[in-house]
Amino acid sequence: MKLCRAAKELGNGNQKVCLAVGVFDGLHLGHQQIIRQTVTDARQHDALALIVTFDRHPHAIVAPDKLPPRIYSPAQKLRAAQSLGVDAVLEIPFDRAFSEKTGEQFVREMICDLGRVHSVCVGADFVFGHRRSGDVALLRQLGQECHFQVHGLPAVSLDGEVVSSTRIREAIRVGNLDAASQMLGRPYAISGRVVEGDRLGRQWGFPTANLDTTGLVLPPHGVYAAVTRLPERMYRAALNIGLRPTVASARPQLRVEAHLLDFSGDLYGLELEVEPGVKLRDEKRFASPGELQAQIQRDVAAVRRED
Repeated sequence: MKLCRAAKELGNGNQKVCLAVGVFDGLHLGHQQIIRQTVTDARQHDALALIVTFDRHPHAIVAPDKLPPRIYSPAQKLRAAQSLGVDAVLEIPFDRAFSEKTGEQFVREMICDLGRVHSVCVGADFVFGHRRSGDVALLRQLGQECHFQVHGLPAVSLDGEVVSSTRIREAIRVGNLDAASQMLGRPYAISGRVVEGDRLGRQWGFPTANLDTTGLVLPPHGVYAAVTRLPERMYRAALNIGLRPTVASARPQLRVEAHLLDFSGDLYGLELEVEPGVKLRDEKRFASPGELQAQIQRDVAAVRRED
């Protein structure tokens, strides 16, 4: 799968392109319906299946006070896109200048840059462009003029409610990770680059991978039984999310730390994806580091007992 930052980088020559357009945070069941329609169109018409998305949520520029936390890290989003069989992802830099383009400008420029567009697939309620000036009706109007098909697909429902990124974020926030996984169509996972920590866990015999989860929505604080996959095998893990109240700090910082059972090696700089499962306990303050160390031993033993 090819990642492009500008339409001209696709290099499709005279080959037709089928587009799925959206923010696609989480690539949930509704997003998957849109992308699968795009892939089907592409295979039927000897075209490239292309996801058109953005390098940040549009609210980061147009409404920063309403910016939602992300469900997926950028790398996680790309992995999910690749699993759906697309040929390329066009990740447009969403800056102030781009935010001021009308919906019609956006579509016409994209068609000009991509060449032969066969179809555009979006959600039925998708809006785009400056002051939300673009919608499915505009796409259909431009489609008739520029000779491309338009699919405006209805939302997918689960348990009588529409599947949405907003609904998934709320499920994660309250710890309903099974519901989040059902709406995502895959096990919910936290993904982030492994960064340097203070190595306290290593001193106590429980080295942890500290994940950079800046900007992500996270489950409630506590310790979870989890799993993670490295190229050679899957590992069970004890996952801690919280402020580490037992560790003295003038400015406590949120940490997401995974201790991989029976693993020895260096993970720094890697993007690690961890699937939290059963919550073992809430975060709590212990009377001493020794008590915390003893509790970590019990947590690791509990992870081993999980099926």
